[in-house]
Amino acid sequence: MNDQVSFGNARIILGDEVVTGSLRLSNGRIASIDHGTRVPPGAIDAQGDFLAPGLVELHTDNLERHLSPRPKVHWPHGAAILAHDREMAGTGVTTVFDAIRVGSIVTTMSKRYDRYARQMTDEIEGMRAAGALRISHHIHLRAETCSQTLIEELAEFSVADRIGIVSMMDHTPGQRQFSDMEKYKAYVCGKHGLDPAEFDPYVAFLRGLQAEFGTAHEAATVAAATRFGATLASHDDTTAAQVASSHAHGITIAEFPTTVEAAQACHASNIRTMMGAPNLVRGASHSGNVAAQELAQLDRLDMLSSDYVPASLLMGAVQLGALWGDMARGIATVTATPARAVDLHDRGRLEVGLRADVIQFSLQGGFPVLKGAWHAGLQVA
Repeated sequence: MNDQVSFGNARIILGDEVVTGSLRLSNGRIASIDHGTRVPPGAIDAQGDFLAPGLVELHTDNLERHLSPRPKVHWPHGAAILAHDREMAGTGVTTVFDAIRVGSIVTTMSKRYDRYARQMTDEIEGMRAAGALRISHHIHLRAETCSQTLIEELAEFSVADRIGIVSMMDHTPGQRQFSDMEKYKAYVCGKHGLDPAEFDPYVAFLRGLQAEFGTAHEAATVAAATRFGATLASHDDTTAAQVASSHAHGITIAEFPTTVEAAQACHASNIRTMMGAPNLVRGASHSGNVAAQELAQLDRLDMLSSDYVPASLLMGAVQLGALWGDMARGIATVTATPARAVDLHDRGRLEVGLRADVIQFSLQGGFPVLKGAWHAGLQVA
């Protein structure tokens, strides 16, 4: 196992510029960065490929996709975690926050969401401790306020669980992400297999949960994030009033604001805005909400998340680099900015002394082609 790797003749993406040079990794850290086209002896000739920091993913549904590859199909957890880990590494992600839902619905057969967060966290931690995972995994608890068991599930966690992010989510139909009820019906019946005849009763049931538990669950989520020392995020803010509430709670990341109004309000409140890279790549939101490209053009997009397509993260960053005419700025939305947002100051930038999390890629027809990924100096893809 080689703990020293060198690259030459590379386009190195630094914090605010792209330079031609060489880069050396040693003992899990970035040992040196030099300018020029020279290829040092024994170094990999990058032949003009880009070198960038390893990608930092704060919110992904990819683990859940592996856990349930089809409606009502449940895959073994260990196999799902490993597949998720390898897929993220293969798309250039070297740090991932695994999004795990807390808050379940257990008393209806129309659409149940069973409890799994505590068990899943233990299994991820066990595999990490055993050295089975290729990249750095952290826990992101997605606190569903429209649920029945949120408070008791949050109580199962402590600071020892290394919770990095707690996001406050309210998926009650008719607002936020699901303001368009026809799109919500297509989503819950098509993707999740709900019988269309049960749709209206199910909507009424969810709205009843929000009315009964919403306020208490919001307070419990804020308290839990404070107890864990975790970054607190909002989800699908739609109005300036919702952003004001987020700001009052101490939220510093806004995941997927659904309108320009909300994104503008986030900017005014110093809340970093995260948008979905699939939205950017596709040119539109699958839920009918604001397009990520529109926010980028308004300078109201700070970070990207791969959301439900891991490969979209690097694609989206490159697309932003082209849109802004600044590759370094585009790459920062998936490296330096998300790392800072969760207080990981040892990664996200190519600087001497930082972790040797590095990716190599070229462009083919404007799309990135990953050539390799190194996590703490070891090649993982």
